[in-house]
Amino acid sequence: MGDLNEFDELDRRIIEMMCRSSQGSYRQLAKQLGVHPTTLIQRVKALEAKGVIGGYRAKIDYVAMGYDYMGVVHIFSDDILTVERELLCIPEVVSVFDVTGDADVIIWVCCLSREDFSRTVKQINALKGVTKTNTSVILNVVKSSNDFIPALLDHPDRQ
Repeated sequence: MGDLNEFDELDRRIIEMMCRSSQGSYRQLAKQLGVHPTTLIQRVKALEAKGVIGGYRAKIDYVAMGYDYMGVVHIFSDDILTVERELLCIPEVVSVFDVTGDADVIIWVCCLSREDFSRTVKQINALKGVTKTNTSVILNVVKSSNDFIPALLDHPDRQ
């Protein structure tokens, strides 16, 4: 498990900038940070080696693509590890969370149609080890994990 104290201000500024957008050349990003491109490259490579930066991808708006049926499914199970492995094979499952609380697993599903949504929930219910599910339909995504930027720096606008 990591420790925020092991990151200096430059590392924190790099992480924050990469959370906002990783587009642009190292030269452009280094200029924004006020460091030499070689310094930035070395720092980014070190953050990648530590597993802090695990890849680069676009932020996708699933609703804009037609995925109008989304839900959060609370799964109760008598064989959590098997269920989690099986959930990884269902393409409509966006995220799988191993949690504490009433449910054993919570997942996020995205589907193109009501029929796909119904089929996916029924497929999850039929998995070996699933004893019960509780599904909530997502009406609107107000903030997603794509929007999360860790509070690494002291900003006057953050209270």
